Amino acid sequence: MAAQAPETQHTDAPGMSRYVTQAAVPEQIGEILTLIREHGPNPWNYLPEVELAAHLSAIRRGRTQAVVALLESQIVAVVTFEPSDAFHRYQPGGREIEWQGHIGEAVVHRQHRGQGLGTQLLKAAVARLQQMGLVEIYVERHEDNEGSAGMMRNAGFVVIDVFDDPRRRDAGSRRTTVSRYRPHP
Repeated sequence: MAAQAPETQHTDAPGMSRYVTQAAVPEQIGEILTLIREHGPNPWNYLPEVELAAHLSAIRRGRTQAVVALLESQIVAVVTFEPSDAFHRYQPGGREIEWQGHIGEAVVHRQHRGQGLGTQLLKAAVARLQQMGLVEIYVERHEDNEGSAGMMRNAGFVVIDVFDDPRRRDAGSRRTTVSRYRPHP
């Protein structure tokens, strides 16, 4: 069965009109994986190959979803997201057993960074998770990753925890920061 064409959207943000954003389709998994492998690695990102491949293959089953930014039909940025129960310890009282939204990967091609693409895609992912009925939405990053920190802050995420994480973080402070989406008033 052929995949349904994803809904596309041209951005209205200054300097962003040349990009098109859309929901990712299974046929794009390979291109998304290539983008993440080539433009995601840095001292702050934890990208184990087996876990990354499993996370992205879940797009085919609908468990994981993604939004992408395209320039001339080439994917130049991606944000993945999914329902999760991994953040129950951060849930507000009375909501500990409720499902949460989880932002997985957020990667922008090196030549397209600093233009707000990551923030725009994070906001699109949040909107989609909210449409799915998920109230609390979480994202993690290396404590020292200032680029990701700014992108997350601009999209409405607020730091709620920082903890030692030497298994996933082998550079800098070796700590993980957890943020929760909090809409701007």
